[in-house]
Amino acid sequence: MSLEKQTKVDRAPPNIPFGGYYLQQTPEDDPELTRTGPGTPCGEYFRKFWHPVCLSEELTELPLAVRILGEDLVIFCDKTGRVGVLHRHCSHRGTSLEYGIIGERGLRCCYPGWLFDVDGTILETPGEPPDSRLRDSFRRGAYVAEERYGLVFAYMGPPESMPPFPRFDVDDVPGDRVKPFSTQVPCNWLQQHENNVDPWHIVFLHSALQAELGASAQMTEEHGAFPVMHWREIHGDNGMLWSASRRVNDFIWVRAFQTLLPNHGWTPSIWMEADESVYFHRVSMDRWSVPIDDSNHYVFGLHHFNEEVDPKGRGDWDTIGKEKVDFLDGQTGNRSYEEQQRDPGDWEVWVSQRTIAARNLEHLGKTDLGIAMMRRALRQAVRGEAGPSPLLESSGRAVPTCSSDCVLHIPPRAGADDRALLDEVGGSVTDIVLDSLEMYDREARRKHVADAVRNLENDMQAQ
Repeated sequence: MSLEKQTKVDRAPPNIPFGGYYLQQTPEDDPELTRTGPGTPCGEYFRKFWHPVCLSEELTELPLAVRILGEDLVIFCDKTGRVGVLHRHCSHRGTSLEYGIIGERGLRCCYPGWLFDVDGTILETPGEPPDSRLRDSFRRGAYVAEERYGLVFAYMGPPESMPPFPRFDVDDVPGDRVKPFSTQVPCNWLQQHENNVDPWHIVFLHSALQAELGASAQMTEEHGAFPVMHWREIHGDNGMLWSASRRVNDFIWVRAFQTLLPNHGWTPSIWMEADESVYFHRVSMDRWSVPIDDSNHYVFGLHHFNEEVDPKGRGDWDTIGKEKVDFLDGQTGNRSYEEQQRDPGDWEVWVSQRTIAARNLEHLGKTDLGIAMMRRALRQAVRGEAGPSPLLESSGRAVPTCSSDCVLHIPPRAGADDRALLDEVGGSVTDIVLDSLEMYDREARRKHVADAVRNLENDMQAQ
């Protein structure tokens, strides 16, 4: 008889006071969605796309050792300005190329002196006979890299299937400056990414809970109002959009947040006060959740600086970078344990769910609709059951996105159900934004949505 069978105890129904003994269940994760190493279903899905792998500022005169999707890599910029992403261990006898020498062209291993080009070609094998064909018989593992917006991106899938580098309608907007940042988080990637589709945590964690703890709210007071929610699956079930509609005095504020599989999300303004009409103001941040391995991940982001999303200039350009952000407490692990307990933020929520969240022990409620939708969409995509992703199209067009803020001057109506009014207005604004997804001219789309929201505001005021 196995030890497991010998020690198995029949469990009584768990719903009793002080019943911890009967709830000693073994945590189990969801490997189909959480494991991203080579050869895993989710890992192979991730490898279809481009991902940030480091900040450009991390590329110095020395190679950078990183781990991405369970693979040990080295990233460097040679003296001609080309970025290389190579498998970390030298093809000779496995010495790490993080100790290599960056040359005019490529990276030279410190041990045998072999020189590797950014595409994995072995350029030199000093010590081998002049007529040796050894260097022509194989290549060092390498991945294509692109430097954009202060981030280095890599494509780690089959080279014959490489999609074009993705472009979005919120990129390269006139008058917009972007500052890259990154944080390393000691938990599975999905825990942070699911945070993007949990709008209720904004109410509790970032607003109402702070008041109860005696701390200042991490977001503006307006974020603490209970919203009326709308949910949509978009981009062939490869994306999700939620909109949260709130009453702020005589205004209705509709805040829309979009994610796109596998790991990208766009955050609208975090400084919105909703005290004047606003028509389709766009994003304050891009963020990617990039697995290091199954137990750790990076959050890479771009913070947008412009008068539309931050009219009072609350953002701080100089405090953003590696392990540094200028928004919300609790985004990095740099605080003391006591500070974390007294004023918990996103970091504490992500990491304290265990290294990989035990999803078999969860009890999801109505506020977790976005979590359930995200997991279902990701599972379908991993299994190849979703529609075509816009990130894999070869049209070269910028992908339209939906994250935005709209504020409409629509006062409460005497004797009417204000939640019903929020539902009507929020649903209408959400549909206006979604109906414009096939418009690829950025300025024409912006004008179209803004005009439609303004017309809705006028119509509702006239009723």
